[in-house]
Amino acid sequence: MASSDFNPNDLILGEFRRTLDDRFRLSIPPELVEPLTVAGTSCVLAKERPGSLSLWNEHAWGDRLEKSIAVVRAKVAAGRFDDRVGEIQSLGRLLSTRHKEVQVQNRGRLLIPEGFREFLGVEPGGDVLVVGAALCVEIWHPERWIAFLNEEISEFDQLLERLAK
Repeated sequence: MASSDFNPNDLILGEFRRTLDDRFRLSIPPELVEPLTVAGTSCVLAKERPGSLSLWNEHAWGDRLEKSIAVVRAKVAAGRFDDRVGEIQSLGRLLSTRHKEVQVQNRGRLLIPEGFREFLGVEPGGDVLVVGAALCVEIWHPERWIAFLNEEISEFDQLLERLAK
């Protein structure tokens, strides 16, 4: 997919087993990483569900997040959350730890940063599943991936039908 801009209409699909090396690096297949790194952009690694990390194009992630944060900022500035300080602090904590800009090196090599390693729950030398999730790439702990599939696969036809309407 040679393009100067990330195109969310180009679905990122595929499933690959990879092994983390002793420094928590893995090689992401070119067909999954190329759509995310067009025009030399960075990527964002995000904690989205336990045992899984998501790798996003930095612009797609930024657009997705900034729209919502702008609304929250405006409400805070207007004093509309004065009685919800605890919720704003929780949001701030999660924003602080939830995502990190990362570089995908030559041959699709990605270093899983500290803090994200624990969330993924895979030790060096352990296997992960690298899965295209349409708009991003997900890195899964194998047991969590199987549990997710077992729970969701029976809904595939209905999901496709709903989204295709």
